[in-house]
Amino acid sequence: MTEDNASTTGEAVGGETRRVKVVLVDDHRMFRTGVQAEIGETPRTGVEVVGEAADVDQAVTVITATRPEVVLLDVHLPGGGGVEVLRRCAPLMTAAENPVRFLALSVSDAAEDVIGVIRGGARGYVTKTITGADLVDSVFRVQDGDAVFSPRLAGFVLDAFASTDAPPVDEDLDRLTQREREVLRLIARGYAYKEIAKQLFISVKTVESHVSAVLRKLQLSNRHELTRWATARRLV
Repeated sequence: MTEDNASTTGEAVGGETRRVKVVLVDDHRMFRTGVQAEIGETPRTGVEVVGEAADVDQAVTVITATRPEVVLLDVHLPGGGGVEVLRRCAPLMTAAENPVRFLALSVSDAAEDVIGVIRGGARGYVTKTITGADLVDSVFRVQDGDAVFSPRLAGFVLDAFASTDAPPVDEDLDRLTQREREVLRLIARGYAYKEIAKQLFISVKTVESHVSAVLRKLQLSNRHELTRWATARRLV
């Protein structure tokens, strides 16, 4: 997030500062620490960080246990990605009382990432360039049930969901898990297996397994065909 020197406080209601319980889900500990420092001063911001998680399983466990009003959710996570968290937490999002709402907070502005989490039930999508003040404001807006997007993404999201020219669902791509899509994209960009393993915090053997699964599901023979397939769909 960019630096912000403005004083941010929770919105006052009836003379009292509003409070919102938040869970941070991101696989980079230093980023979670930075967000906590930026927005987690509850007397100043009104935001109370009640839990953190670094992967899908942790996220589901922490969210279920703490029942926050808002979850700040990264798109790319070990264990299946943000979409998998949304799928497994769907009953919490549709609860009649105190629903849990999700706001994607990601470095990615790729079309498939944005559309994927919004289809999954997230109330908005902001990028990690957002200021602390704007992030606090976005959290409160999502708590109120508003849809929140980074300015550059708002028009795209409207076009994708409201226009008759909205891109159709890619059934081939939908066969892949979120992690398989991540590996696919990196393979298509020319990354070696070791580089992919390092970037995604998984083993080389796991990368090989994901590549084999992608080739099988897409009925492709090798990484060269895979690269052409991904390029044709503008996934690179």
